Amino acid sequence: MRHGSIPGAHGRVRPLSLLGDPVLHTRCEDVTDFGPELARLVEDMFATMYAAQGVGLAANQVGEALRVFVYDCPDDEDVRHLGHVVNPRLVEADGIVLRGPEGCLSLPGLEAGTERHDHAVVEGFTVRGEPITVHGTGFFARCLQHEADHLEGTVYADRVTGWRARRLTRQVARASWSRGAGPA
Repeated sequence: MRHGSIPGAHGRVRPLSLLGDPVLHTRCEDVTDFGPELARLVEDMFATMYAAQGVGLAANQVGEALRVFVYDCPDDEDVRHLGHVVNPRLVEADGIVLRGPEGCLSLPGLEAGTERHDHAVVEGFTVRGEPITVHGTGFFARCLQHEADHLEGTVYADRVTGWRARRLTRQVARASWSRGAGPA
């Protein structure tokens, strides 16, 4: 039995920041106020992530340069991981490095083979300021690393190399949402 409301049920869907928006390439600021505005932001982020059919979303993807991300993401065993992290720190990224398809709500409709570790640990806080540690494996570890990157001002396209990077750059240039921005 679920206690409390479904994340995002009371949030509003915000516009997504797309590749080319400077907020995506700026390191986000630490959250210092754990009040109702933060709770509203997290609720809006869940609503936005679900509306866009994503599995994770960082605050800068909705134009807020704050260190917050939300997720509703399965791991490789189809176990669902649902939550948020405020002021996250990626404290471990280890194990096997795998190249797998990775997409992003800020590059809609595109994906590229991106290398990530198959294990990750993130430490941070809840919206109420309580310490939290999140462990991820497989696809969920990829999600944690992807969202932590966003808060450092990095998009997955920045990690793609070689012919994959060249192909992704061409796809970005042709995308209907593109403002001529390619991977950095």
